[in-house]
Amino acid sequence: MQLIATLSCAVFAGAAVYVNLVEHPARMSCGTEAAINQWAPSYRRATWMQAPLALLGFLSAVIAWLAGASTAWLIGGVLLGLVIPVTLVVIMPTNKRLLSADLDRQSEEARKLLNRWNALHGIRTALSIAALLFFLGAPAAY
Repeated sequence: MQLIATLSCAVFAGAAVYVNLVEHPARMSCGTEAAINQWAPSYRRATWMQAPLALLGFLSAVIAWLAGASTAWLIGGVLLGLVIPVTLVVIMPTNKRLLSADLDRQSEEARKLLNRWNALHGIRTALSIAALLFFLGAPAAY
């Protein structure tokens, strides 16, 4: 379970870092309208990768802890699991507005929403990196 938790978390964290530091700045460099046009399908596809990774990593870490692994596995699992409610409660309103048909894709509002989305996504990135650090620093259970 520890290997599954660590691998799931590492893939999630790596993808999240990539989005914040590479993909999003690149899309923004193309202009607001093009950025939103690229963001929407990217967001939809990423959901199908990141949500299962977060859930699998969370569940695997909790199972490892229940099976006798150190508390670090529980803490890391909870940190990784927190990306799910953060996404649903904190980020989702911005996502919905960015996907809204009545949003002017060339507007200042659209640019601000994209920048806000990247900052909010940074919360998910930070949570997943923190979780990974707990997993990597935790003693393995045998």
